[in-house]
Amino acid sequence: MSNGAVRAGLSADEFLARPLVAHLATSGPTVRPIWFLWEEQALWWITGSYSRLPARLAVDPDVALVVDSCDLATGEVLQVALTGRAEVVDMDVERARRKLTRYLGADPGRWPERFRAVLRSPDTRLIRMDPRRPPALVDLSF
Repeated sequence: MSNGAVRAGLSADEFLARPLVAHLATSGPTVRPIWFLWEEQALWWITGSYSRLPARLAVDPDVALVVDSCDLATGEVLQVALTGRAEVVDMDVERARRKLTRYLGADPGRWPERFRAVLRSPDTRLIRMDPRRPPALVDLSF
């Protein structure tokens, strides 16, 4: 069992650069999976008129989020848990494109149309989540 020290010197920034799924909790409580981008010491993800999340954040912007991984073949189990405030901000197409590229690949022509369409939609916004503390990577490997 791991003592909590992270293997091979992996930093929280390096872990958050992986294309992992985060699980976001808002008041209600509501938990939802999100694809995210870690830039400028903030988490970013896409939202739009299809989501109730902007309305939830307008009432209560405090959120909790966990990003984790579990590799049963190697026994590597890693996590970053964050709390902070999230806000809807104007769309930044280049930032959104970087986020989608992480998960869908570098060629937008190969992305499903719904993901290309979100970059063109006037209703699309970004959400920025500023953590209360810098992320800490916890190693729970076995």
